[in-house]
Amino acid sequence: MTLFSQVTGLPVEAAGGGGRLGEVRSLVVDVASGRVTHARIRRGRLRRDAVVAWPDLRATAHGLRAVRPTTDAPATPDLIGAEALTECGEEHGTVLDAEFDPLTGRLTTVLTTHGKVPAPHLLGLGNHALIVEDV
Repeated sequence: MTLFSQVTGLPVEAAGGGGRLGEVRSLVVDVASGRVTHARIRRGRLRRDAVVAWPDLRATAHGLRAVRPTTDAPATPDLIGAEALTECGEEHGTVLDAEFDPLTGRLTTVLTTHGKVPAPHLLGLGNHALIVEDV
């Protein structure tokens, strides 16, 4: 298993040997499927972020390599740093990190300031908060 914090900041090479694309800024999560779907790539201060589908990235000795060109960024909020709320609106801390399987992209656990939340207990991620089941 891998933590989001272990992937953030990794250098990414462009598809087809096109040199350095940038570095991983964040990972995009689809809470409904429980998977990492894309990596947002920071390309520099004056350039827009690039986005690479998670299955189109391969590990290298020094970071990651995009095996296909970048795509448009999905309009989804970042998981890390999101406020976590229960479905009844009670605070469940702030998301600090998340654990996932790098081969499949499947989320296993979200780590908040109030403890761990198993991925099957995630209900949704919006602009305001991550919603988790009351347990």
